Amino acid sequence: MRLDVKKIVPEAKLPTRAHADDAGLDLYAVEDCVLEPGERRAIKTGIAMVIPFGYAGLIWDKSGLALKAGLKTMGGVIDASYRGEIQAIVINLSSEPYRIEQGSKIAQLLIQKVELLEVCEVSEIDATIRGDRGFGSTGAY
Repeated sequence: MRLDVKKIVPEAKLPTRAHADDAGLDLYAVEDCVLEPGERRAIKTGIAMVIPFGYAGLIWDKSGLALKAGLKTMGGVIDASYRGEIQAIVINLSSEPYRIEQGSKIAQLLIQKVELLEVCEVSEIDATIRGDRGFGSTGAY
């Protein structure tokens, strides 16, 4: 299976894997900007892609950027029917400005198979040991 990617701007970089067995494909910024502490922004990648039907693209943090620079990705689900520019929504959770330069890694993309289930309304759902106990119900919070 392949992932067809189109450069929207000539300076865009195609997604890459640092190692052949990496799950994520690195995404690269196509613009320069500075993210101030607490600021969030959609960072352009300059690419569009064809995610196969039955799959979704999930945008995730780069662990090094999260740990060292406090960068966190937000809202990163790319549907198979989307054909626009891929952008990574990034927030700077640190207390220092962070400079993003054209060509730098900003996030990673995972392509994952998704089950497209039919939604059916029911009057009852089955009981489980956990039931409706939510946040903190396992004793860890």
